[in-house]
Amino acid sequence: MTNPVNAALAERLPELGLNQCMLTAGCLFQAVWNHQSQKPADWGVKDYDVFYFDEDLSWDAENEVIQSAKRLFEDLEVNVEFKNQARVHLWYSQRFGGDYPPLQSAKDGIDRYLIAGTCMGWDVETGEVYAPNGLADTEHGLLRINPKNPRPDLFDQKAKSYQARWPWLRIIDPHC
Repeated sequence: MTNPVNAALAERLPELGLNQCMLTAGCLFQAVWNHQSQKPADWGVKDYDVFYFDEDLSWDAENEVIQSAKRLFEDLEVNVEFKNQARVHLWYSQRFGGDYPPLQSAKDGIDRYLIAGTCMGWDVETGEVYAPNGLADTEHGLLRINPKNPRPDLFDQKAKSYQARWPWLRIIDPHC
């Protein structure tokens, strides 16, 4: 929460009343890497991802959340992206290729990130960090493929993108 945007999001997200609401992805693990690189906590954060789980699979329901959030966070002047994890299987293959199973929770979406050490979220309701693979890889700058989503082509692209911004990160070859 050293990133002031993360702190503001954490404070305001409960106002949306979303089921299983999780602040997730780069805004969390990049803050760790930035700290280790003596950079500002929000350096390089392209967007702030929020996962939630709503059994209403319509685009209209998700868009309503997006519009409400846009009004709630417009003063932060950052891109906050909301994704209903119950809907991901409906659009994933068209956007990224490959099959994607229907998820049962917001945490299921976090569990499927391409890089194991980036699987983390901050639970808005409890204030707890969810990190199914632990925090050691993030702390030590290790980028290894997530066995729950083994996509070597996408992993390699994502890992190299991170390493370009934080050159000290080490990519663990997924073929080893």
